[in-house]
Amino acid sequence: MTRARDAATHSHGNNIPAGGSANQVLTYASAGTAAWASPAVGFAHTLNSGNPAYNTNPAAIGHMWVNTTTGETFICIDATNNNNTWVSTGVGATANISGFIATGGVKTNSGSYTIHTFLSSANFVISGSQTRALQYLVIGGGGGGGHQHSGGGAAGGFRTNVTGATSGGGASAEAAMNVTATVSGTTYAVVVGAGGTGGGATGGNGTGSFGVSGGNSVFNGITSLGGGGGASWINGGTAQGGSGGSGGGSGGYQITPNGGAGTSSQGFAGGKANGYGAHGGGGGGGAAAVGLNGTGSGATALAGAGGAGQQSAISGSTVYYAGGGGGGNYANNNSTNAGGNGGGGNGGYNGGASGTTSTAGGTNTGGGGGGSKAWDKGAASDGGSGIVIIRYLT
Repeated sequence: MTRARDAATHSHGNNIPAGGSANQVLTYASAGTAAWASPAVGFAHTLNSGNPAYNTNPAAIGHMWVNTTTGETFICIDATNNNNTWVSTGVGATANISGFIATGGVKTNSGSYTIHTFLSSANFVISGSQTRALQYLVIGGGGGGGHQHSGGGAAGGFRTNVTGATSGGGASAEAAMNVTATVSGTTYAVVVGAGGTGGGATGGNGTGSFGVSGGNSVFNGITSLGGGGGASWINGGTAQGGSGGSGGGSGGYQITPNGGAGTSSQGFAGGKANGYGAHGGGGGGGAAAVGLNGTGSGATALAGAGGAGQQSAISGSTVYYAGGGGGGNYANNNSTNAGGNGGGGNGGYNGGASGTTSTAGGTNTGGGGGGSKAWDKGAASDGGSGIVIIRYLT
């Protein structure tokens, strides 16, 4: 039983206590005893002269907040620490209040960071009312290797803005990227480049096919080019590796051009084939180093190794990406044509009835595919797909 407090009420013989304050009620705890108290409310609430914030951090969802200055009322629908969402339930000029909400890719946490890893093309969607500095790693797809003891495929372009990190081609980390979320939300398309196809086992001796360049990877104006394809062995023709994020290794016979060019701040050039006679192709360029040249001739010919990839710790672990593919070798020797660390595929080489087959670039590393062995012993290998990783402080 309760009785509303009136400012004019005083203690009388009916056991109504003196004191109390406005808006309190009289509560009878048991027969003969009574006390003034604030009215009981069945849910957590806060009365405050201002609005809640994304980092108010109530104990649980359902908490009510009343702005006693404007009369606006808010309910917390997401109590995630330092990332609350408050919905305005009354009449007022204030929109919903929230932190920074992001979806897309595989979402994980490491230390103080929230990380979104895109293994294939999708959307990165943000909403809320806060600004975040985004750090990114964007790797293009690796190029395919060339057919017939030819050039290795190149690594996809490597671009990052993680503080203190190194981008491809030996460049410094790129500029900061700040984005501000809105209540209505903003969508950013994320494109993950596919690996290029290796040169097929078509045509005759000296007419093999070149590897196909990898696909570009893109996020919010940042484009990492796909790696250039490895060149084939052309009898009397020009066989320069394809250009791209990094450059594909060259093939050749009597004419041995340089490897394909890499792109500044993304990757390095491919290596050069060793030329006349039974030979080895140049290695595909990597994010951290050029592809190596083929050396020697005839039975001692050696193909070039793929250029080294570059490391990144944006995912919370240190991982190498964007290694170049090894060149294909005619001789029975594979001592020098390994792919670069960071997913570069190994080049093939002859020996025995069928020789040793080249290998593909690593999936989601942007590594180049390995160049193939002799023309009648199989196709070259595909480049690896790229990857996009985004992180921000939670």
